[in-house]
Amino acid sequence: MAIKLRNEYGPVLHMPTSKENFKEKGPQNASDSYGHKQYPANQGQEVEYLVTGTHPYPPGPGVALTADTKVQRMPSESAAQSLAVALPTSQTRGDANRSAPAGGEYRHPGASDRAQPAGAVVMEGGNAKNSALMAKKAPTMPKPQWHPPWKLYRVISGHLGWVRCIAVEPGNQWFVTGSADRTIKIWDLASGKLKLSLTGHISTVRGVIVSTRSPYLFSCGEDKQVKCWDLEYNKVIRHYHGHLSAVYGLDLHPTIDVLVTCSRDSTARIWDVRTKASVHTLSGHTNAVATVRCQAAEPQIITGSHDTTIRLWDLVAGKTRVTLTNHKKSVRAVVLHPRHYTFASGSPDNIKQWKFPDGSFIQNLSGHNAIINTLTVNSDGVLVSGADNGTMHLWDWRTGYNFQRVHAAVQPGSLDSESGIFACAFDQSESRLLTAEADKTIKVYREDDTATEETHPVSWKPEIIKRKRF
Repeated sequence: MAIKLRNEYGPVLHMPTSKENFKEKGPQNASDSYGHKQYPANQGQEVEYLVTGTHPYPPGPGVALTADTKVQRMPSESAAQSLAVALPTSQTRGDANRSAPAGGEYRHPGASDRAQPAGAVVMEGGNAKNSALMAKKAPTMPKPQWHPPWKLYRVISGHLGWVRCIAVEPGNQWFVTGSADRTIKIWDLASGKLKLSLTGHISTVRGVIVSTRSPYLFSCGEDKQVKCWDLEYNKVIRHYHGHLSAVYGLDLHPTIDVLVTCSRDSTARIWDVRTKASVHTLSGHTNAVATVRCQAAEPQIITGSHDTTIRLWDLVAGKTRVTLTNHKKSVRAVVLHPRHYTFASGSPDNIKQWKFPDGSFIQNLSGHNAIINTLTVNSDGVLVSGADNGTMHLWDWRTGYNFQRVHAAVQPGSLDSESGIFACAFDQSESRLLTAEADKTIKVYREDDTATEETHPVSWKPEIIKRKRF
């Protein structure tokens, strides 16, 4: 029993009295009430040993507290200043706590593990005029960059069903749309006139993209088909077979001839454009994969799914690098910033911004309380979110400030319930914004040239940022 007491309760049984005056012998034995080294200026002075902190000192088993030990005291300013300068890292403090005090040093067990008071931050430096402990300010939203509002200037009709997808060609002369009427239509960007209709899909066309590396157009649909169209002949030249259910989206790698598609079969597939071979099947999602994006830097593939997760993929290995589980509802949209190493994801709970390569959370963009089908961003930092109820919100990318909300009227003859935005895209000059909608139209927006910061001021206040993960 004596051995057990010595081993388990030795530090408590040898606890000193709450006040103890002792002469410091020299720098090697100089320590303050926290067991840290003092500066030479304090040598030769009498130091009063105090038990300090925000909570009563915990009693050891079988050891009663004295009246003095229970007294709550704050350290003097000079002691707090020396504490701020000499505060070691947590590892050092942990090691010091595990080892027995040496020589004349005497320290309460666990004293160095006591946490700083909430809302306090330790300031470094020896200036006695500044307080060592200062209240920590909550982070506030910086003033957002001013963006001119966007206004509707053209409505393009021609499709006989919902317009589900849209893409602008690299030369900025025309754009392409896919629809629930099973057709792909090519439109002149300047005039908005129909140039060409392509038929071949036997169900809704869910994704279109134009290659920057070859004169090819790629499309996918709910008929499980992925097609490559040669735009010199306006014919299908390749099919990519493998998906077991509807194909919801596709993207092209910017630097290599690789096509990535995502499907309701819970997988994404990587295809060699020229050989039509399925290079990898990206498995891991537990529900339909709604969106996929590619980039040249790692991670080269990003997917969002109805299982509420986002996955960042290793293209070479065909395996998941990171899984982001912060969203609570389906992730239907992902967009990559064209200049920054960041991306955003859209879900009915909110829009979240992330940092590559590991998917570090940046901030939430809250307020678009609807099913977000699409996201797009331009290099000026204007993020656009389009929703199932026909609303479109425009945000400042850096601060997350919502500077405009748009709800355009439906095409005459359509029901109000047919108000919905399925896809949106900026043209190559980023001066026009195109939306694909449920009223069978394509709407074209441009910046309001007459708007100024005086006519459309930023109604911004330095509100506290809510950087919640969930």
